[in-house]
Amino acid sequence: MIVIGGGPSGSTFARVAASAGMDVLIVDKRKEIGVPVRCGEGLGEREMARQELELPGACYAAPIEGAKVFAPNGKSIIWKTEDTKGWVLERKVFDKWLCELAVEKGAKVNVYTRAVEVLKDEKGRPNGVKLSHGGREPYGVHAPLVISAEGMESMMARQMGFKTVHQLQDVYSCYQYEMDPYEHENLIELYFGTKTAPKGYVWIFPKAGKKANVGIAVGGELTTGKKLGGIEGAAPKALLDRFIGNNEQLKNASTLLDFGGVISVGAPINEFVKDNFMVIGTAAKQVDPIHGGGIALAMDSGVMAAAVAIKAHEKKDYSKNMLYEYERAWREGLGRKEAKRLLVRKVLYKMSDDDLNHIFNCLAGPDLAKIMDGKFAGPIAKVVATRPQLLGTLNALMPGQDG
Repeated sequence: MIVIGGGPSGSTFARVAASAGMDVLIVDKRKEIGVPVRCGEGLGEREMARQELELPGACYAAPIEGAKVFAPNGKSIIWKTEDTKGWVLERKVFDKWLCELAVEKGAKVNVYTRAVEVLKDEKGRPNGVKLSHGGREPYGVHAPLVISAEGMESMMARQMGFKTVHQLQDVYSCYQYEMDPYEHENLIELYFGTKTAPKGYVWIFPKAGKKANVGIAVGGELTTGKKLGGIEGAAPKALLDRFIGNNEQLKNASTLLDFGGVISVGAPINEFVKDNFMVIGTAAKQVDPIHGGGIALAMDSGVMAAAVAIKAHEKKDYSKNMLYEYERAWREGLGRKEAKRLLVRKVLYKMSDDDLNHIFNCLAGPDLAKIMDGKFAGPIAKVVATRPQLLGTLNALMPGQDG
């Protein structure tokens, strides 16, 4: 089978499938797996435990104990439990390690190889991919199953009719620096507020020594040339520069890396499988809709899809009906949790700064843990007890509501 994309979802799928004796080829358009880095690089310890893998020290830059979340007025809540432990990764090393695990199990990897066309049989079913190595003349490689792990580009999935196009309201427009020095407490820092990051947030992720990833996410629908947060065009970079200029530690720090991008925070695509074709990870929009993190969910989707692909291989049945078990497992499990988190994001960004300040005054770390687990009743009761006018907005999170 052919896996398009060597990121966490594609490599994980390949590792599991190859472990079962399947012939797997990963192709990746990049010249080097993991390069360039396009994320804040956070990964939770409990998410990694689900993979039953031990993370090598070379793969991460710093351990994380929890999060420190800031309201617009500067008040903070520390959320620190066993479940909040994790790492800020060195993504370049981490992604390559995942690919190497797949190779150890028998998968083959070809970089600098772009998928340009899905090949189909006489009945219109996929039976391979046309590839181009280094921009050279395309050639065909046939396989009974094609896996799109392409990330947000998802061109082959789009060729197959999957609705992978992102709407502006379903993305964050982002910018990030790696900066040095920054004194940290091994806590991820998150800053909210309409002037700080409209319909988004600023993050500071600690790295080795005194380095940190400092980035911003702004609601994609807002970056359309209008004046926002006092800045013309709502450019994420300009907003981030202003935040840094107002931060006593960061304003004189050096920048070691500078890049921007777009991340998905909407609902997953409406279908994950067709005959002889599966879509996994970010290509399927299987991303945390609150903060846009996708590493753990990508790996989870790789495992789930591979388990079904193994069964399909044993039966030589790659039909949509056979492959649908993967989609059903996702939607009945992780998909339900992510749907609740999508509601949280939609409600959160309806709030004014004054509302957010009030919410932070009412809640503590354990309340954040409940919210992130989809248990809203207790925290909502605390908030509306002293500001009942918020009930109409927060009611979307309550059981039985469709949001």
